[in-house]
This record gives sequence, structure tokens and C-alpha cells, in this order.
Amino acid sequence: MPRKTTSSLQRKVSPDRKYQHILIQRLINKSILDGKKLVAERAVYYAIEAAAKKLKHDKPVEMFEQVIANVSPNFEVKSRRVGGANFQIPFPISGHRQLHFAMSWLVQSARARSGMPYRERLALEMVDAYNQTGNAFKKKEDTHRMAEANRAFAHFAR
Repeated sequence: MPRKTTSSLQRKVSPDRKYQHILIQRLINKSILDGKKLVAERAVYYAIEAAAKKLKHDKPVEMFEQVIANVSPNFEVKSRRVGGANFQIPFPISGHRQLHFAMSWLVQSARARSGMPYRERLALEMVDAYNQTGNAFKKKEDTHRMAEANRAFAHFAR
């Protein structure tokens, strides 16, 4: 198996049923618990519509795309051992990896909230991400801050 993910190894995700959008289907897939895809699908649709309603946005898909854009990281840090010392080296991220981190952070942040059903927690997290606040956005900011702090070690990247 090659180290780099080639396009032939990437799974093709079909668009979701309601909006015919691939990103929404990927969020549904990330939200699945115990193999219950229909439950995850209902929760994600409710969350997107509730967040759009709360933000007074008439196009839920555009609102969702903005949420993902606000949470997607541009840099990450990886540990690399150089001359007996471990360095955190910043690397740029692009494509599927950005989306993976954004959706994972969105789902993790929603699950970390308490006191209400998952669909409402996800909706609130989307509203927060749209407004550039909340735990998912904070995670992105922390990642960028780490990359900026370790920019001096960028020359160790191969």
C-alpha cells in the first residue's frame, strides 16, 4: 500500500438524499454511532436547518459550506525526530485532510456539549462555527497557533 493516498484508493462518497451534496453526506458518515445511519442523517438534516433558521440564512447548504470553511485548518504540526530531539514541524494541509479535520472537530465538539439531544448540540456548534466561535473553531485556532509558534522548524520538513 502506498504511503501517499492516490485517487484510486479514495472512496467515492455519493451525495446525500435531501440536498444532493457530498459534504453533507460526509458529515452524516462522521456522525454515525452504532451503525445507525438513518438516525445520524435525521440529526444532521435537523441541525443544518435549525442552524440556518437561527442565523436567518435562507440557503442551508451555503451556510453549511461557510461553517466547514471556518473550521478547516490550513496547517498542522507533526512530530519529527532530528538529531536526538523531537520537533513539532508545521506542514500545510489541503483537500480531503482539511475536510476530515473540520468534520471530526465539529462532531467531537458537538458530542462534548451536554444537556440536550445531539441534533441540537450539532446545530449550536454550527452556529458557533459560522460566527467563528465555539470549540471546533478554537481547535483550528490552536492548531494554527502551534504551527506559527514552530515556524522556525519548518526547514526540517522534507
